[in-house]
Amino acid sequence: MATALYRLARWCHRRRTAVLALWLALLLALGGTAAAFAGQTSDEFRVPGTEAQRTLDRIQDELPAYAHASGQVVFDAGKGESLATPKGRAAIGEAVREIGKADGVSSVAEPFGAKTVSRDGRIALAQVVFDTETADLGDGPKDAVRDAAEGPARDAGLDVAFGGDAYTPAVQVDGGEAIGVAVAVVVLLITFGSLIAAGLPIATAFIGVGAGMAGLMALTGPFEIISTAPVLALMIGMAVGIDYALFIVSRHRQNLAEGMEPGEAAARANGTAGSAVVFAGATVVVALAGLAVAGVPFLTVMGLAAAGAVVVAVLVAVTLVPALLGYAGRRLTPKARKAPKAPTKRKSGDPMGTRWARFVTRRPVLVLLACLVGVGVLAVPAKDLRLGLPGAGSHAADSGPRQAYDLVSEGFGEGVNGPLVVVLDTKGTKDTKDTKGAERPERAVGGFAREVKELPGVAAVLPPSFDRGGSLAAVPVIPEKGPDAKATADLVDELRDQRGKARAAGMELDVTGTTAANIDVSRKLGAALPPFLLVIVGISLLLLGVAFRSVLVPLKAVVGFLLSVAASLGAVVAVYQWGWLNELIPVARTGPVVGFLPILLIGVLFGLAMDYQLFLVSRMKEERAHGAAPREAVVTGFGNGARVVTAAALIMISVFGSFAFGHDPIVQPIGFALAVGVIIDAFLVRMALVPAVMALLGRAAWWFPGWLARIVPHMDMEGERLAAPEHRAPGPEKGEAGASRASVRG
Repeated sequence: MATALYRLARWCHRRRTAVLALWLALLLALGGTAAAFAGQTSDEFRVPGTEAQRTLDRIQDELPAYAHASGQVVFDAGKGESLATPKGRAAIGEAVREIGKADGVSSVAEPFGAKTVSRDGRIALAQVVFDTETADLGDGPKDAVRDAAEGPARDAGLDVAFGGDAYTPAVQVDGGEAIGVAVAVVVLLITFGSLIAAGLPIATAFIGVGAGMAGLMALTGPFEIISTAPVLALMIGMAVGIDYALFIVSRHRQNLAEGMEPGEAAARANGTAGSAVVFAGATVVVALAGLAVAGVPFLTVMGLAAAGAVVVAVLVAVTLVPALLGYAGRRLTPKARKAPKAPTKRKSGDPMGTRWARFVTRRPVLVLLACLVGVGVLAVPAKDLRLGLPGAGSHAADSGPRQAYDLVSEGFGEGVNGPLVVVLDTKGTKDTKDTKGAERPERAVGGFAREVKELPGVAAVLPPSFDRGGSLAAVPVIPEKGPDAKATADLVDELRDQRGKARAAGMELDVTGTTAANIDVSRKLGAALPPFLLVIVGISLLLLGVAFRSVLVPLKAVVGFLLSVAASLGAVVAVYQWGWLNELIPVARTGPVVGFLPILLIGVLFGLAMDYQLFLVSRMKEERAHGAAPREAVVTGFGNGARVVTAAALIMISVFGSFAFGHDPIVQPIGFALAVGVIIDAFLVRMALVPAVMALLGRAAWWFPGWLARIVPHMDMEGERLAAPEHRAPGPEKGEAGASRASVRG
């Protein structure tokens, strides 16, 4: 691999203008394709095959009012006021009539007739049903309903809010990623001390992210892509794009400092650090693509979208970065550091990374125990992890859907925001009157509804609705608690446990509705965690075994990764379920963790953890391959890699952390979880636990059975073959001022 990347970098370095032009042309072409073919992303987290979704699909034609998109129009007279006045009634009546005339509206319930006015007369709820599914509902019908209601309400001095499934906001970012990029620039300036060196990773990352996002948006036309997929691709693509370029630029500068010509320095950097970039990128791609193991379509799309962004980032790093290094020439050569005036036994002139590594290798047991205790404490809250999907109640308090949610909760109880629907197939009931013991479907459904009303956790049971043939009935059940409460999930189980009673009456029972569908999705995601984790662990052992040709190093990496995941989930539970740090992190509402966050965290954090593992330990192995003693190889390799890995981690943290301070209830916890995960993995696991364990293992760290060594391919990530005579060339290269000639033969 090192030789192939060396040759690639030499080619890109010589033909830098063509390579840059090719990437810019690709960016423009993809941008034009996106402009021509981009469509809308989906906000529905559908999982075919779950009971709730299967039932929703089945009742599309027979009971469309329960399968189509619905919205809430909530009128508020204000504190101490009432809607039950001639003016208030007239305004609401006019609004309802206008809503009923709007295109795309199937039906609307007048609050006073439907008895959906609060006891104090202050709040009224008009339930709107559209004529299509939520996924197919455009902005036109929603805007028409909004316009129809706001005019009469405003004239009467009423406030109106819009909620329900139809008005759930699309996943969005708040522009905070710009802060993350700004922090990344500062980190790069401090790391390199050069504006050119700092700007190069940012520039290439923007080109890579631009190309990746344009390609993804072009696919939203022909394919259904969940709205979280572009956000995740942006988040991951920006972070790894900067980091991968950083690793290559850093190694290039080291090579320049050692006296290499710019062309040779860039090629060697690509052959060594570039090998680690390709291998690290491959692990991230495999982990993200592995999200398909969960069997959840929208999660598969998210994983593939993010994996595509990583592929582009790797391609940019190993082609465009060497090309741009050619334009910089020797200007990236770092300034020589002054030697210490009086070297001491403590080697105070050594870089901080080297001094830390010496400290760790002298006290490996103490450092190891401290890391295990620290990570263990952080992981404790993870035992209370509860999964769910955010609804309107999780959005910012000043958002329209959240205001509607709060008004409905105040006026009618929180359960009205998350109704359940019991669907009864009544074909087994006898539709005769003269047979003893026989019941009409209406009577059977009515009797069952009365029994359901007595179940714990049920606030109310609304009148059943029947299809035209009378063989299918829907019974709306209002829970006492909100849609994300554990009691509501328990009620779904209790309702499904009534199947025996339903069959005894000749009916088949299913429970559906948006709330039940979200509960089913969260449970499916939770059930997918163990097999996905096993797949990830297996992949990591295989890839790291090939990369390092070692048995114990991959095992150590996997254990460290699992510790990082546990501690990260613990932090998420503490903040988003328990409400810790709410003064610092703007959590609109504590509750269950986003259902797909743990599995997404495992996939992404695995790739990033392997990045740091590869970049740190590959430098240790490189020193070992060059003859250093085991412990000295740990110290030297860590010292060479610690500065750039620290910078890379800080960049990742700043990019992910910028999303954590947004207000979207899906994006925010993902950004927080990834930022915390990188902090724990980079600074506790990789920077402390790894050198401590490597020091304790000594020579055993690199033990590899002979029979495995014969069948496992040699990746040469350390660039041993690049030290061969055929890679050394003293003279300048034709057409390349200041660059060295390198003859690469075989």
